[in-house]
Amino acid sequence: MMTLSEIMTEHPFTLGPENSVKQAMDLMQQERIRHIPIVDEQHHLLGLVTLSDILATRESKLLLINPEREAEFTDSVQLDEIMTRQVASVDPHAGIKEAALYLQRHRYGCLPVLKGRKLIGIVTESDFIAVAINLLELMEEQEPPGDF
Repeated sequence: MMTLSEIMTEHPFTLGPENSVKQAMDLMQQERIRHIPIVDEQHHLLGLVTLSDILATRESKLLLINPEREAEFTDSVQLDEIMTRQVASVDPHAGIKEAALYLQRHRYGCLPVLKGRKLIGIVTESDFIAVAINLLELMEEQEPPGDF
């Protein structure tokens, strides 16, 4: 059985709860990611911030403030204020199929991978797509040539 430790991204990009929304937006843009685990100094998972969280927060707050003050908002709001605290997580030895079904059933975009309470990786929809592509390529290699 393949496990998440085989497909997860080890040492994912993280931020702390004191970091700003702007710092999260910059990191997401620079690294082309949509999920940032929020950790403490011991790398214990505290929460998760997603691009959707940021966009929803910006939209709701911008209705209340002048759009010209958006930079001030993104600089001043800390991730602690917008992060999701109740985050589903998985063990690195969990099966890929079970984790994929869990993501699909609950409509999550990622699952942090924990060893104890410490964040050691993250598995995202993109990781499962990569597995599917590899399986399709293996199937194509095993197919006998067609009669064309």
